[in-house]
Amino acid sequence: MDSEDFEKYTSAITLSDMEIFVFPELMYSLVLADIMSPIIWQWRELDCFRKLEGKSSYKKLMRLKQFIMDEYEFNLDLETWGLTSKAKELKRFEKFVSAEDVAKSNALFGYHGDQYYFDVDIRRHFGLDKYDSDIIPYWKTETVEAMDAFRLKAGYSTAAGECVSLAALYVAAAFIVCQIPIEDIYMILTPLHSQNFIDVQGGVLTNNRRLVTKTMWFNGTAISDKAQRALRNENVTIVAHSSGHVHCMYDDATINRETYQYFVRRLGSYLSTELTLQVFANFLRCHRDYQRYFQACRDCRGQAQFIAAEVLFHYEHGSNYRIADATHQKLLTEVSEEDFVPYELPGRIRCDKLEEFIAKEKLDVRDSRGKAALMKFIEAVVPDAQRFVDELADFVHIEAKLPALDKNYLSSKPIEFSVERSREQIIDYLQKTRRDSTTADLAFYAYRDMEGCDWAPFVKAAVERNPVSVQMAGSMSIDEVYGWLEKMKDISIYDGARLAQPDEVANYKTGDGLEKAFLLANVIRAKQSQTDIEIVADAKDVILQGPREFRFRSGKKLKKQISVGSDGAISITA
Repeated sequence: MDSEDFEKYTSAITLSDMEIFVFPELMYSLVLADIMSPIIWQWRELDCFRKLEGKSSYKKLMRLKQFIMDEYEFNLDLETWGLTSKAKELKRFEKFVSAEDVAKSNALFGYHGDQYYFDVDIRRHFGLDKYDSDIIPYWKTETVEAMDAFRLKAGYSTAAGECVSLAALYVAAAFIVCQIPIEDIYMILTPLHSQNFIDVQGGVLTNNRRLVTKTMWFNGTAISDKAQRALRNENVTIVAHSSGHVHCMYDDATINRETYQYFVRRLGSYLSTELTLQVFANFLRCHRDYQRYFQACRDCRGQAQFIAAEVLFHYEHGSNYRIADATHQKLLTEVSEEDFVPYELPGRIRCDKLEEFIAKEKLDVRDSRGKAALMKFIEAVVPDAQRFVDELADFVHIEAKLPALDKNYLSSKPIEFSVERSREQIIDYLQKTRRDSTTADLAFYAYRDMEGCDWAPFVKAAVERNPVSVQMAGSMSIDEVYGWLEKMKDISIYDGARLAQPDEVANYKTGDGLEKAFLLANVIRAKQSQTDIEIVADAKDVILQGPREFRFRSGKKLKKQISVGSDGAISITA
């Protein structure tokens, strides 16, 4: 492969944030790698999912959410996969993207987002503020195997992963466990987040470990407010789908044009809602300062009684019931009689009158007529009625900043397999598709299939982009590092003829002998850069020749001879 393809294929091994930004097809390749993994297929046999056989995909999806909430932690330790430098990364990708374009769209290279992110100091929130020099973290995406292996890492009691890893996991699990067709799932990547839009019922968004239905999106709670943050305040960098992808920077798109147009419409519908009294109450829930201008009314044995909105919201906070929905009357029964008064509270708008007004006017605050009508209705009570109406309009309608529709849509082979296919059938299909689909081919590299892939991308990644193992080796001598490896468990986190990278071995303190040999090779190159290294894997035996000979035992049954010169040149023979 040529040098540009080689960068793409070695990127499929490490899957850093920067690599996916430059090569967007990698995002779906990771999804396919997770779909090929045996781990998620095993979930189908768990009692919690077997009990849902015959139930709707939506019901299974809601159960999947709870499973992921219980089993996976959101990992925000940016240094899990070590450190690199801006200069090094920009130099590596200068043929593909400019430094200016990267800074506009990548959080590690200066991106801050819009005014909202400045106001909440988002870089500090994510721990990015300390990377104000050339040194930055490798923000890597994990396979499902690496996510599950966090259980072996100190400080973790469950599996874990960052947002992109969780997004890929959700796509694979929604397909495998919930049997949602892959063509109904769209991945949405922004500079600071990754989530999915699942086209079931009114639409469902994944948000790290959680799921957000359209009703939840507009419920005005703190959790929903956080879920909205990315689509409200960031430009979408990549939309990835089984038919291809579209990127904010690139003129060419491989996603099907009609599919992308359909997605834009469906996401737009999800992000908009009609104004009802319930939606208005949701708006007041997250804009507390406006509650003091409203009051609720109830009928008590033929007599009207009134309560300040903020008092009613206070009761709601500790209740299972909600204002203005089907549980509203039950909420009222929890309110102390002393908090109701038999007269209208002055300087407040009655919510029942507001509801009548909304229904009569068929109010749409997204257009100028609707805004003007509502302003006239509230301006005698609500100061700065213009701001109020604008904020309400913004609440009921979000305009996602998606990649432009006017792209050069290339003809590409979509990934197509049904929910009825078995894991083995899907792997066989992807094997047959590799010649015609770069995404499918890259999936086997992300999957770490060493029997069916060129080893050079894996080796290059192992000896150039694994800083954690070098850091952990610290001041140890080469022999001491070898002794450290010998004391580790001899179990790979990957099954069969699949291999972990050195930093996965270092982080999880376990690895097959061949994987340990690559870790030692990485450390030797860092400590003794002028040393040529040779690794000979002969089924069960692995020999590393460096400053001296080191031997390991392997269960991978792989045969290969790898040479890494002091100049970084890689040579591989069978």
